[in-house]
Amino acid sequence: MERAALVRSLSCSSRYLCRSCSSFSFSSTISTISTTTKPSSILRNPLLLRRRHSSIRLPLSSSSPLLYFRNRNRNHFSTSRASLVSSPDISGGGEVVKDEVARELGFEKVSEEFITECKSKAVLFRHLKTGAQVMSVSNNDENKVFGIVFRTPPNDSTGIPHILEHSVLCGSRKYPLKEPFVELLKGSLHTFLNAFTYPDRTCYPVASTNTKDFYNLVDVYLDAVFFPKCVDDLQTFQQEGWHYELNHPSEDITYKGVVFNEMKGVYSQPDNILGRAAQQALFPDNTYGVDSGGDPRVIPNLTFEEFKEFHRKYYHPSNSRIWFYGDDDPNERLRILSEYLNMFDASSAPNESKVEPQKLFSKPIRIVETYPAGEGGDLKKHMVCLNWLLADKPLDLETELALGFLNHLLLGTPASPLRKVLLESRLGDAIVGGGLEDELLQPQFSIGMKGVSEDDIHKVEELIMSTLKKLAEEGFDTDAIEASMNTIEFSLRENNTGSFPRGLSLMLQSIGKWIYDMNPLEPLKYEKPLQDLKSKIAKEGSKSVFSPLIEKFILNNPHKVTVQMQPDPEKAARDEETEKQVLQKIKASMTTEDLAELARATHELRLKQETPDPPEALKTVPSLSLQDIPKEPIRVPTEVGDINGVKVLQHDLFTNDVLYTEIVFDMSSLKQELLPLVPLFCQSLLEMGTKDLTFVQLNQLIGRKTGGISVYPFTSSVQGKEDPCSHMIVRGKAMSGRAEDLYDLVNSVLQDVQFTDQQRFKQFVSQSRARMENRLRGSGHGIAAARMDAKLNAAGWMSEKMGGLSYLEFLQTLEKRVDEDWADISSSLEEIRKTVFSKQGCLINITADGKNLANMDKFVSKFVDMLPTSSPIATTNIWNARLPLTNEAIVIPTQVNYVGKATNVYDAGYKLNGSAYVISKYISNTWLWDRVRVSGGAYGGFCDFDTHSGVFSFLSYRDPNLLKTLEVYDGTGDFLRELEIDDDTLTKAIIGTIGDVDAYQLPDAKGYSSMLRYLLGITEEERQRRREEILSTSSKDFKQFIAAMEAVKDKGVVVAVASPEDVEAANKELANFFQVKKAL
Repeated sequence: MERAALVRSLSCSSRYLCRSCSSFSFSSTISTISTTTKPSSILRNPLLLRRRHSSIRLPLSSSSPLLYFRNRNRNHFSTSRASLVSSPDISGGGEVVKDEVARELGFEKVSEEFITECKSKAVLFRHLKTGAQVMSVSNNDENKVFGIVFRTPPNDSTGIPHILEHSVLCGSRKYPLKEPFVELLKGSLHTFLNAFTYPDRTCYPVASTNTKDFYNLVDVYLDAVFFPKCVDDLQTFQQEGWHYELNHPSEDITYKGVVFNEMKGVYSQPDNILGRAAQQALFPDNTYGVDSGGDPRVIPNLTFEEFKEFHRKYYHPSNSRIWFYGDDDPNERLRILSEYLNMFDASSAPNESKVEPQKLFSKPIRIVETYPAGEGGDLKKHMVCLNWLLADKPLDLETELALGFLNHLLLGTPASPLRKVLLESRLGDAIVGGGLEDELLQPQFSIGMKGVSEDDIHKVEELIMSTLKKLAEEGFDTDAIEASMNTIEFSLRENNTGSFPRGLSLMLQSIGKWIYDMNPLEPLKYEKPLQDLKSKIAKEGSKSVFSPLIEKFILNNPHKVTVQMQPDPEKAARDEETEKQVLQKIKASMTTEDLAELARATHELRLKQETPDPPEALKTVPSLSLQDIPKEPIRVPTEVGDINGVKVLQHDLFTNDVLYTEIVFDMSSLKQELLPLVPLFCQSLLEMGTKDLTFVQLNQLIGRKTGGISVYPFTSSVQGKEDPCSHMIVRGKAMSGRAEDLYDLVNSVLQDVQFTDQQRFKQFVSQSRARMENRLRGSGHGIAAARMDAKLNAAGWMSEKMGGLSYLEFLQTLEKRVDEDWADISSSLEEIRKTVFSKQGCLINITADGKNLANMDKFVSKFVDMLPTSSPIATTNIWNARLPLTNEAIVIPTQVNYVGKATNVYDAGYKLNGSAYVISKYISNTWLWDRVRVSGGAYGGFCDFDTHSGVFSFLSYRDPNLLKTLEVYDGTGDFLRELEIDDDTLTKAIIGTIGDVDAYQLPDAKGYSSMLRYLLGITEEERQRRREEILSTSSKDFKQFIAAMEAVKDKGVVVAVASPEDVEAANKELANFFQVKKAL
């Protein structure tokens, strides 16, 4: 687990829930343009220094839920949904399992074929005794993946699959400690380690590039799902699910539980409430009509007996789908599985877990829900979303592909007609709904808007329907078809998954069919259906392909649900009061003896949570030794050159004929007052037109010729320097044969785009404000972290101006200014361009195959010659601004809090040593995990050390507490003081840290990371020195870190994003502790 990742990650969406909130998150929004402007989380650690990317889930529905894995810095404005990552060469079929060997181990081979699209041999096995299905995918990919998936359809909203997903990883038969999962987080080289709950299935995936480590992870997970301690341990159910908490009979009873508080956070976010309401209304008669994650109002109805029975019923080999992928021995895979599966007999679970399809409605329905809103907010905060269930059964692959293509045409880019017409209507602030969703048994389509005034709700509905009708009648223009086809085809062939393991991406695609007893390999084979679709479009015309789809599945489809969401400023307080009254009644019904027993049970649970596992239990978890760890860091080939006065970095790496480039411009001479306009400037570059091209034409040209262009600001402190590193980065990718087109288009974007479209710019402001408001509710920890940084260093202050609360406040005033002072704003945008875009301080980064790099000079030279030599208006800035060093509470309507505390430990005298990475990770995975999450009931608690600035931060996520959490932070020094760390524990901590440092990267990420190290002055010598310090970390280093933790305790500044009630209570307990800032 990497704490910093959660600091800046997007929030978990309504549909998918994962055990460890910091590993990844899901979103089903159309656009996830974030305005956070700090470098990615790994920039806090120069040893990691790599950009982490989101991964697109294919097939092609561009607005299907995306997996965002350890992703902090989604701050770029992009013309393409495809991520900027290429795959390594993984061709090769691997070893073959002979039929007799498979039978000897208890398996029969069902099918075997080579999948050209992913250059892999895929063999489907069936376990003879239980019927368990195993997909064994072999190739040369070192990033090995295992996953076991169970169909787990709930029949109520108590959250039973979600609570079980958390609980099975809390100790098992072979690994009888409190949380083997956390021990693996601490001390393995995993490239992925998590678990997540869908509406109808639960997935347990792991990944590692180290074979020994990989099999260790597999064994812990298999033992956890089949033989968990939680089914015999009420306290685990209480900890992860829910329980009554009573510290003393005289106090009030409260609810506690990790999942309970996680879901309180989910139900505080309007977009999540909307998504849940829509799904449940679309599927009133099957399992999707309830919330598998759990409704906080219903979770306390779940009993321990029901919890145990659910595991007995569904967590059985007969009900499982098992996936292996990578370059390990396929014989060994079956041998490991046979040890577990042979212990079971066949079960009836596959019949009992089948998901029944929802029958289609004969007429549309409408529902009205409310969501918690801030007091005094304007009335233009309604939401409306139109949702269709597209079919009464799963669709064939050809239709699915065509619908995915249609979805991209409608919504996939800013130039897409349905998206464009909605945003240009000014009827709302931003789009909601997400378009096509095809990960469940039956596909659905959703589209709507938020920030709509009540009077305009029906206008939004009419606009959606009339636009779809017009598109069905007139079709799409040829350039739009070509741009979408190129974008989709590029994405498929590039096969980009970022730091998200490629084998896991394939597993999730496969499971989308396999879990419903369909062909698991069909979703991976896109070549034929793609060619068939292209041929059909060429032969019959796009109108004859797409118009019937719009008419059949949307316009003439009676299974339509319209969800209207109304803001309710009293809802949050009313829900809290209702919960309080329920608990008061429960307490009133208890005898004195009952209350004493509850207080005793509360104390007993907390004691168990806070008592470390005994050494003998910890030793059961398999781990590597330091001898398994390379002594040197991973080196990226980097050649530094010069073309026409501009520095050029080249990285010779296999990229499958894809060219990746970054053009980096110095932003340090920009006037400080222009900083808040930078994110909108970046968006304007890609979403306004030139003198010769409308923005739609420019967007389509980029889609036709490239794999995408993005522009974003980047800021970071630089260790040992006062001035921050501040740049604007333009990223692009294309097939190598299109290199000249790519650089020409980048030049056009930088120099020819005109900042004249006042109404479009006003749209950008509204969209950005809506995004920031959503971020405040769902990722308050990121807002708190940015605010603390802004109080402690100049880079933090710059970032906060472009992506924190200050940015939201700027947007709120800018909306009025656009109408009143457009000429000045347009002039300011032009001033940013003239200040930033020149040869002076420019750097170009290129990652490609050697043969393609050799051809790049002429294109780069032409591009550089078109840049202005220097900026005519650049000024010399002294970046020393800070926000006042006061404790702040940012108040929003929420049921959970996000609590932060930070200081600059360099100012307190701490000198950086590589051991700090080990110690901070250890603090997160022990002290903070146990006290903030396990005992405190928060969904997450972690610390983050920005080694560039010296800022050490504590943060919590979806936290029921406020001052209690601060007490935990302040106790960290005492925790280290009393800590007696043995050699095994220390070794695990070191290995886990190296796992973060050496995390798997695809080629473009390697090139990008190398560039960032160059910008920040991090040498290979420093990387080697820090690695040696990590590997030689001792218990003495832990003791020497106490002073740094005491500095945070004594000098730290506090920022919390919290509910008004909790802030008021805190200021009563500690007089005027917080300055209160109302944000929503």
